[in-house]
Amino acid sequence: MAQNVCKFDLKLGQNFSFENGLFGYKLLRKNMDYIKLLKDNGLLRVIEEPVDIDLEIAHASYIEVKREGPQALLFTNPVCKKTGRKFAPVLTNIYGSKRALELIFGVQPDEIAAEIEKLLKPKKPENFKEKLDFLAYLFSMRKIFTKRLKGEGECQQVKFMGEQADLLSLPALKTWPHDGGAFITMGQVYTQSLDGALQNLGMYRLQIYDKNRLGMHWQIHKDGANFFHEYKRAGRKMPVSVAIGGDPLYIWCGQAPLPKGVFELLLYGFIRKEPAKLVKSLTNEIYIPHDADYVIEGFVDTAKSELEGPFGDHTGFYTPVEPFPVMEVTAITSKQDPVFHATVVGKPPLEDKYMGWATERIFLPLLCTIVPKLLDYNMPENGVFHNLILAKINALYPAHAKQAMHAFWGVGQMSFVKHAIFVGNDAPELAEYDKFASFVLDRFGSESVLISQGVCDQLDHASPNSCFGGKLGIDATQDFCKFSPVVLSDDELLAKFQSVAPNVKELRQFKKQSKTPICVIKFEKDRPVKELFSKLLEFREFFKLLVVVDMQNYLENPYMLLWRVTNNIDALRDIYIDGENFCVDATSKSELEGYTRGWPMQTDCEHEVVAELVKRGIVKDEPELFSKFEIFG
Repeated sequence: MAQNVCKFDLKLGQNFSFENGLFGYKLLRKNMDYIKLLKDNGLLRVIEEPVDIDLEIAHASYIEVKREGPQALLFTNPVCKKTGRKFAPVLTNIYGSKRALELIFGVQPDEIAAEIEKLLKPKKPENFKEKLDFLAYLFSMRKIFTKRLKGEGECQQVKFMGEQADLLSLPALKTWPHDGGAFITMGQVYTQSLDGALQNLGMYRLQIYDKNRLGMHWQIHKDGANFFHEYKRAGRKMPVSVAIGGDPLYIWCGQAPLPKGVFELLLYGFIRKEPAKLVKSLTNEIYIPHDADYVIEGFVDTAKSELEGPFGDHTGFYTPVEPFPVMEVTAITSKQDPVFHATVVGKPPLEDKYMGWATERIFLPLLCTIVPKLLDYNMPENGVFHNLILAKINALYPAHAKQAMHAFWGVGQMSFVKHAIFVGNDAPELAEYDKFASFVLDRFGSESVLISQGVCDQLDHASPNSCFGGKLGIDATQDFCKFSPVVLSDDELLAKFQSVAPNVKELRQFKKQSKTPICVIKFEKDRPVKELFSKLLEFREFFKLLVVVDMQNYLENPYMLLWRVTNNIDALRDIYIDGENFCVDATSKSELEGYTRGWPMQTDCEHEVVAELVKRGIVKDEPELFSKFEIFG
């Protein structure tokens, strides 16, 4: 059967062509208009020459989304150079720009947010017409509920059942050199509770072990994991179906931070104003979108697990090898002419930048119900989203901001927030990062700081424990600044530091005009940073906020510095305060600090792979861009 699958793949590769700049591929059916939509708006680039699923497609996609005017990439001839296999087309970066996201949604995220707010705070109808309008609106809400179709869907036009199903026939990508294998990265994972009353759609990475075993990387906080434990307690196998492709809005809904128990496809219906149409899987009871490009069906044996990883994830670091559940595949179905969707994760900025922006805008009204007087919030992409959140509130009393921090840390996915900076309504716009930083630094002092502990993302590597660690809150709703240092030149301050600590190799100060300049030093670590800080306090009148980083950092690149700092610190362990002097230890940790988990490598592209892509014209040679985003480390 593997031979039949290979022939099928080859046929797909040969049939896909573009003539006279127009689509000649029969994918252009009504439900595939989003591909044409992207193309017609200059947001799609078609790559017809063979490109390897092992690193090449991922590296090209990773670099493309960092460029000015990024495009989605459609690889019409994916291959595996090691095996000689050819595959169906691969589509990446479908959410690779704000414009692409707006086209896919068909409506502005702020409009969706406004409608959610209207539902949360309904206005009492004032007259008969308004009553009728309100009733009509409520009646239209019936369309948000999913619709189960009879018979089979487009996603079941081609069927490979039982032993005929072969995961290796899919063009799943190996993204990073040290990944444990090929991963499905844009899979829609559909599960249901043991009694079938609740359904869930999640977006998790899925490692392909062999032709019929697929790793389920659902984290302990996810609904999929909660359902898993229900089946485990009952001693039953858990049905799972994974959809790939179809309407791109499915995948965004899969990562949306909805309350527990709410099926994510209800949000799809709310946005589309029509129900998600589902069909039953062929070998289990799970319902999946009728228009998916691929569906992988199977069961998870709750008594078994397998080591998963490593994988270079959205943090920009490899996550460690850990045991996770395994799905035993019972069927793979597809459209007659499918397209395999994939996303690439790693160091920012990437596709999740735009997906996160939509999430941020759409869910503001819901967050406001949890955090009273919240006005706005922002998740900088180089802070890796819930690793750093900026928030603006209408602070009405002392410690109001600190109360809001605890609210953030106690609810849903916001509980993963590691660092939260709160300002009042007199602050600059949150997205004006330069002005915002100056505003906060002018108000920063010891009373600004709240350090706590709570749950964190399972992918977070900085915490000494898996899934929980330190949290940092900064209150800039008031002026807590009690001390401003005497500012020396970088060279003068470096000389003073080196007089007591020769292993301080470089120094750069940012925001020198503020009351709290940020002094960043590169340290060739020969002792704990806490000891270094104690020595440097000899010069405490010349600095206030000290940030210590490893030697591989570039002090002239503040964008990537912020990325490393927010990733590499655990507030309980790595922040030292002595009066009004502060030190942040953003170095990699080891047994020197009692860290035993094994510090991960960061996701860096292979020079040879990129050079080959440049030579073939698939990637542009842009040294400045490569340097700015530290493509090679």
